[in-house]
Amino acid sequence: MALRKILELPDHRLKLVSAPVGTVTDEIRALSVDMLETMYDAPGIGLAAIQIGVPKRLVVIDTAKKDEERRPIVLVDPEITWTSEELRVHEEGCLSIPDYYEEIERPDRIRYRYRDLEGVVVEAEADGILATCLQHEIDHLDGTLFIDHLSRLKRSRVVKKFEKAAKRDAAGG
Repeated sequence: MALRKILELPDHRLKLVSAPVGTVTDEIRALSVDMLETMYDAPGIGLAAIQIGVPKRLVVIDTAKKDEERRPIVLVDPEITWTSEELRVHEEGCLSIPDYYEEIERPDRIRYRYRDLEGVVVEAEADGILATCLQHEIDHLDGTLFIDHLSRLKRSRVVKKFEKAAKRDAAGG
């Protein structure tokens, strides 16, 4: 299909709350193909539709390692239905905040619900990297970036760095 441009901080659209997809159409299926292609090309392990400027509750994920067969998951209108009390720290990065990584604490295990591309409701449980990735991507749908889990000072520094870079790029420098 087509590679899409990934929005980067400080783009204000990254803070939008995404609308439910509702009925799964051929347009949504085509969008999910573009999203997977864009995610693999970046490369990344997750991408929310809002990251390519489409404010719909659609997420693609593939946590397979480079030497493993791809295992893409397309989640339509995903939601977290339960989180464990046990927390886990994992280093996170984001395609919308390139080359910046930080340790983030999140629930270790989650239960989640979504619809697949046929409209079938799927309920599952995840832990480890998949649980982290799901929480990260579903946060995007609610206008939350992983840096929003940092202290105000750290977050402010990151945002300022990306605002400066955007101004420099806009000025052609």
